[in-house]
Amino acid sequence: MDPDLISPCGINCAACVVFFGYTMAGGKRKHKCTGCRISNKNCAFLKKKCKVLREGDVTFCFQCGAFPCEHLEKLEARYNEKYDTSLISNLEFIREKGMDAFLELEATRWKCPACGGISCMHSSKCYNCD
Repeated sequence: MDPDLISPCGINCAACVVFFGYTMAGGKRKHKCTGCRISNKNCAFLKKKCKVLREGDVTFCFQCGAFPCEHLEKLEARYNEKYDTSLISNLEFIREKGMDAFLELEATRWKCPACGGISCMHSSKCYNCD
């Protein structure tokens, strides 16, 4: 897993359906996404609403004095409910144990048992197999 694919809000872009769709289609999809951090886009909607992220004062939301802010908490609620993923827990893990440990955890969490590829957090599909 690539650390550049971990977004400021804690989403693993490598397991994101939009990232999968774009990369698997060879970059020929309507929704272009090479990852929040790589493309410097506002995929997670937080950069649009967060001056600290927009101006590059922090790399991850946990580095902000307002962590977790109301914008992150709204995104957190959606990801908890729909995808059984806690962005705040992801960020706390990175802060406490470091990026390398987080990448190891994510590689295990999203690993397809059939082919070893990455399964999508949004659809639970492995696009290598399906």
